[in-house]
Amino acid sequence: MKKRVVVGLSGGVDSSVAAYLLKEQGYDVIGLFMKNWHDDTVTISDECPWLEDSNDAMLVAEKLDIPFQTVDLSEEYKERIVDYMFREYQMGRTPNPDVLCNREIKFDVFMKIALSLGADFVATGHYCRKGTFEKDGQEIHKLLAGKDPNKDQSYFLCQLSQEQLAKTLFPIGELLKPEVRKIASEQGLITAEKRDSQGLCFIGKVRLPEFLQQKLAPIDGVIVEVPASFSEYKRSQPVFSSEEEKFKYLSTKRIYTKVDGKQVGIHHGAHYFTKGQRKGLAVGGTKEPLFVIDTDVEENIIYTGQGKDHPGLYRRGLFVKNEEIHWVREDLKLAENEKMEVLARIRYRQTLEKAILHRTVSGLYVIFENPQSAITEGQFVAWYNGSELLGSGVIS
Repeated sequence: MKKRVVVGLSGGVDSSVAAYLLKEQGYDVIGLFMKNWHDDTVTISDECPWLEDSNDAMLVAEKLDIPFQTVDLSEEYKERIVDYMFREYQMGRTPNPDVLCNREIKFDVFMKIALSLGADFVATGHYCRKGTFEKDGQEIHKLLAGKDPNKDQSYFLCQLSQEQLAKTLFPIGELLKPEVRKIASEQGLITAEKRDSQGLCFIGKVRLPEFLQQKLAPIDGVIVEVPASFSEYKRSQPVFSSEEEKFKYLSTKRIYTKVDGKQVGIHHGAHYFTKGQRKGLAVGGTKEPLFVIDTDVEENIIYTGQGKDHPGLYRRGLFVKNEEIHWVREDLKLAENEKMEVLARIRYRQTLEKAILHRTVSGLYVIFENPQSAITEGQFVAWYNGSELLGSGVIS
């Protein structure tokens, strides 16, 4: 019996080639398109019109001669992703919908539908790889970076579990993007030259303020510029009575008040902004561009600093609460008071940085060798051993 694989056909070149390769490898392939979004009023131009994508996915399935159907997951998507985003932004955190979309939609809701169709595996067009080995009589799956360093998407899959990985295939993980396009072109697939989709997973490019305004009303507040000479930045490190006290100090974000700087402008809602943001402030006349160094949604104030080297942007550590620590490699999970040297990143496409994980009674501290810019609450930190992603957590 051929093994059956359901491929999430998105209407893009990557999933198209994934389906082609699986068919070549002798799998019984079914193409499934996920419709997750109805509201076109907040998308910019026609960057991600689901109709065009679904049509392209259908044409690819026809060309490959595989069965195809569309599933409407917009209700689950709204509940698990969109509502979550609104809640996070309201609290002044910056969520990562793409990571969640993989955990909650593609590898949960979608996977369950695929398995109900008799699938042995689910496959996607992600640029990452899977390795499997045996340990103590148990199969263990490794989530590995894609071979194309410019396209590696392992970070977006940092919340996957062993159960999900066991049922997943990543057919293009060993290929570079130009190779993927070449295969699509040779096979006459309509998606061969199609541009990569931009913006939120499934929604496409949205104007974030307009998107958030559906739930979070605009409310004017002040923009405060904090000078690089601010006394708090000059304070010398205190003496610590314990290791944990030191980790906490390195991971705690600074608290600003209005008097720490000068008012330089007006904004329309602190919850529309995120740390490290440069665009959308509409404040001119500064020697260097202004960057958001913090937002206060309670007081509706945005704190900014001049230049990407402003000390207010940098911090050496971050904290993940117990309930938000996730290990892809559960067999490597740290026990209390254990530590581990890793490479870590706090956003997609950031180069991996040396760090040490410290597990304490209250959670996990990630202390970097070098200070990191714009560590943002609500985003995910992911840690690696070489090219293998071991785990992740929500920055608290």
